[in-house]
Amino acid sequence: MDQHGAAAILEEIASYLELKGENVFKVRAFQNAARAIATFQGDLPAALTSGELGAVKSLGPATLEVVRECVVTGRSGTLDALRGEVPPGLLQMLRIGGMGVAKVRAVREQLGIDTIAGLEAAARDGRLARLPRFGEKTAARILKGIEFLHRTSAFHLWHHAAAQAVELCGALGGLPGVARAEVAGGVRRRMEVVRDIDVAVAAAAAPAQLAELLVRSGAARDVLRADDDGFTVRLEGGGSAHARCGGPERFAHALLWATGSDAHLALLETHAAARGIALRAAGLARDGTMPSFPDEEALYRALGLTWIPPELREGTDEVTRAAAGPLPRLVERADLRGFLHCHTTYSDGANGVAELAGACRTLGYAWMGVTDHSEAAAYAGGMSAERVARQHEEIDAWNRASPDLRVLKGIEADILADGSLDYAPEVLDRFDFVIGAIHSRFELGEDAMTERVLRAMDDPHLTILAHPTGRLLLTRDPYAIDMRRVIARAAVRGVGIEINADPQRLDLDWTLCRQARDAGVAISIGADAHSLPGLLNPELGVGIARKGWLEAKDILNTRDAEGFLEHAKARR
Repeated sequence: MDQHGAAAILEEIASYLELKGENVFKVRAFQNAARAIATFQGDLPAALTSGELGAVKSLGPATLEVVRECVVTGRSGTLDALRGEVPPGLLQMLRIGGMGVAKVRAVREQLGIDTIAGLEAAARDGRLARLPRFGEKTAARILKGIEFLHRTSAFHLWHHAAAQAVELCGALGGLPGVARAEVAGGVRRRMEVVRDIDVAVAAAAAPAQLAELLVRSGAARDVLRADDDGFTVRLEGGGSAHARCGGPERFAHALLWATGSDAHLALLETHAAARGIALRAAGLARDGTMPSFPDEEALYRALGLTWIPPELREGTDEVTRAAAGPLPRLVERADLRGFLHCHTTYSDGANGVAELAGACRTLGYAWMGVTDHSEAAAYAGGMSAERVARQHEEIDAWNRASPDLRVLKGIEADILADGSLDYAPEVLDRFDFVIGAIHSRFELGEDAMTERVLRAMDDPHLTILAHPTGRLLLTRDPYAIDMRRVIARAAVRGVGIEINADPQRLDLDWTLCRQARDAGVAISIGADAHSLPGLLNPELGVGIARKGWLEAKDILNTRDAEGFLEHAKARR
C-alpha cells in the first residue's frame, strides 16, 4: 500500500473514533498521523525499515504500527475492528456537506438512523428539520449533499487513481508472461476524477490466467470478468480495474484502445472507414490483413494522422486537427520558469519563505511568487498590514543574498461580497502582483456571483483570478458563475486566470482552457502549496493545461520574472 492509501486508513480510523466519542487527543493523534503520512517525502517501506518514519514528530507507537501493518499486509486490523463496531453509513454521512460528528450523532440517537437512505427519507419527510439545531435550510443542504455523494462516490481524484494505476502496472509487470504493462484510460488522459483504472498489457498468457495470478499476488481482490480481450478485477483499495490484453505485436493497438474516450474512438473509427480501413477493438484491418505496429505513433500514421497526445483524446476536434497537420506542442513541466501561488508561515503555510524558496531553487525554478492570505481570511491566519511589511523585509533580504532565485511579493486577496479586494489600495500597491479569490458567500446566485467577480477584475491591482469556480472535486460543486462573462472581462482587462493545481481543485476546468486562450486570456498555473509536498502540484496543473490544448506561450509562469512583472504592471 502506498502513502495515500495509508493516510486514508489513518483518517478513516480517526473518523470512526470520533463517531464513537473517543478521547479527543486520540482522535487528533490519528488525524495528525494521516497528514504526516500524506505529506511524507520518501519511500514509505524503506523509511519503516530504516527507522526514519519512527522519527516523524506526528507519529506515535500506535499510529506507526497501523502504518507498518498497512505497508506489510495492505490492510489495518484496527480499522477492520472499528468497521465492525460502527455502522458504515455513519461514516458516509460525514462526507455530506453540513453533517459534522455532532449532527451525525443526533440523527442516530434521536431518529435511530444509521444509513444514507434513512437520512434522505428523514430530510424529505420533515423529521430532520424538526431536530434541534437543524431546520429547513439545513435539511435542504443535506439533501443536496446526498445527491452530490451519489454522483461522486464511485470516483477517485486523479492523483489517487494514478497511484493505484502505477501500482497495478508494477504488479502486472512482475507476473510471468507479461512483457509490458502501461497506464491507460482516464488516468493517462489526465481526467480530474477517474472512476475505474484502465491499463494495457502485452502478454503471452491468457487474460483469465493473468487475472487469477494478480489475485493470488494480493494486488486484486477478485476477478469480475475475463475474456479473450482482457479482464476486470476488483481492487483491494476499492473500485475496479480493466486490463486490455494482447500479444506484444498488438500492444500499440491495445494501448490506444484502452486510452481513448468512447467519443475519440468513435471519431477514429469514422475517419478510418472513410479511408477504407476497419478499426475495431480487436485491431486495425486493411486490405484483408491486420498489421502490427511498433508504437502508437505508427498506428496513427497508418490512419493518416499525426500522433494525438493522450490528454486530447476526448472526441472534440482532435482527429480533424491531426488530419490537417501537426498539433500544437503542448506545455510541459520543464517549460515553467516561475512558481506561483504558495503560502508560508505568515498565513496558513507550514514552511517559511526561505524554505520554500530554497526548495523551488532545487526544483529548477528561476523565481517564486509568494501569495499568503489577506487580512479578511482570519480562518487562514490572514496577514495584517504590519505583517505584510515584515514579510516584505524578509523577501528583500532573501533577494539580496540569493540572486539565483528571485522571490516576488504577492498576495491572495479575498474578493469580498461587494467585489472589492481585501486591503486598501495603498496596501495593494506594495505588492508585485495580486491574485484574487473567493473564500466566502458561495451561496450567491449566478448573477450576483458573476457581478462580484467582474467588479474585482475592474480593479487594476488584480493580476490573476485564482481557482475561478471554487469547486472542490468530489467534495463541493462549483458555485454558480457565468464563466463566459468572466473570460470575456478578463480578456478586456488583461487579467490572468489560474489553473489551480491543488489536486482537489484543478480549477480552471480543462473544458474552459481553450475558451480562455482563444479569447486572449493569459493562464497561470498556481500550485496553491501550503507545504513542501505541495511544490509538486504544478505537474497536475500542467496536465490540465495540456488537456486544454495550451502551449508554453499561453502560460504566465513560462515567462522570466521580468516578463511576468510586465504583465502585472500593465494592469496598473
